[in-house]
Amino acid sequence: MTTDYRLSTKKMASALKNLSEYDEKNLASAEEMNFSIVVADWNSDITHALYEGAYDTLVKHGAKPENIHTLQVPGSFELPMGARLSIKRDKPDAVICLGCVIKGETSHNEYINSAVSSALMQLSLMTNIPCIFGLLTPNDHQQAKDRAGGKHGNKGVEAAVTAIRMVDLDKEISKPKVKIGY
Repeated sequence: MTTDYRLSTKKMASALKNLSEYDEKNLASAEEMNFSIVVADWNSDITHALYEGAYDTLVKHGAKPENIHTLQVPGSFELPMGARLSIKRDKPDAVICLGCVIKGETSHNEYINSAVSSALMQLSLMTNIPCIFGLLTPNDHQQAKDRAGGKHGNKGVEAAVTAIRMVDLDKEISKPKVKIGY
């Protein structure tokens, strides 16, 4: 299936839009795809809501429950290692990493967020398996709730849609080109 992902010129201000809205008709079927979801336990009221959004979205688009593997890690800092272990154990087509680091009174969030994003990108490039960044980086707990099933949607849904799109893109690019002649 060739999926047409056209660029949108619409503004994307989270204050004005539910970020979890997407065009379901243009999303490939996840029926033949395998996924891992790595979820941090820290801020579990938020991360477990993200997990539900991601899991439900994968199933909604055809992923078989037996092809969705879950791994829980203590906190967001451990997401990259959890993704690496899941890649080794489960051989997924994509790994969805879900966590939440609330800003707080110190700059710990900057170090964690930067380390996690860099490590997930490196892991994606090294393994050729998309490691989806589903890490919320809000200023406070209310902003986290707003993005974990609240007024701005569910970042877990977005992460699942991204995973499906990246697996589909890889399959599309990996198809052999049709040659005519010699």
